[in-house]
Amino acid sequence: MHSRKAYVCVMQLHGDVSADELKAVASEFIGPIYQRPPVRSNVRRALRIRNVNSIEVLEVRDRLVLMKVESDPGTYMRKLCWDMGLVLGVGAHMRELRRVRSGPFTEEKGLVTLHQLSEAIYRLHEEGKDDLLREVILPGEVSACELPKLVLRDTAVESVVNGAYLAVPGVAMFSEDLKRGSTVAMFTLKGELVGLGEALMDAAEVEKSERGIVARPTRIVMPHGVYPRAWKGSAAEGPGSS
Repeated sequence: MHSRKAYVCVMQLHGDVSADELKAVASEFIGPIYQRPPVRSNVRRALRIRNVNSIEVLEVRDRLVLMKVESDPGTYMRKLCWDMGLVLGVGAHMRELRRVRSGPFTEEKGLVTLHQLSEAIYRLHEEGKDDLLREVILPGEVSACELPKLVLRDTAVESVVNGAYLAVPGVAMFSEDLKRGSTVAMFTLKGELVGLGEALMDAAEVEKSERGIVARPTRIVMPHGVYPRAWKGSAAEGPGSS
């Protein structure tokens, strides 16, 4: 949900445009862009900023343009095609779209079909072999590998699992790209995924602070009781922040 995406799309131009004009306009849309979601969308149509990392024109055939685009999550390709058409002065719309990357997962690596998964489960149940299952199911930690990271001390893990905010003393390590307001992945010292959170400090603030709240948990995936609780009192009272 929060990782960079890559798409291959077909844009249909409503008029004739030279290849040089097309590439020049495409380059104008690389970087931060303003975008308002289309009328038919599942989000509020508020103007927002999204970063487009790259636009590669792969092929041009008459008025059809095949492009590969890498961008922030939440970037609408059909709106991108529409806006490029406006700048070109001829109009355009998106004809086809295929997502080829989501975070660390690409078409070439990390994606399998439900048929492959079904075969792997069948082999496990019928033959007692998990070799295919190990190929098609990846550890949950892989899904968070591109997010900024916070590594928790052992004494803080169970508190965070129980809903406590993560405080500076509970942080063993953190990545340099930690930014206030961003989604962060929280790991144990062993590399186990604890869950996701919202950063409430930048990396520079964490480095110079001895107190304060670093992150607010938003999604916990680690079950209770894996690590010992370090707070005093009954389990029913719950922790504060660690």
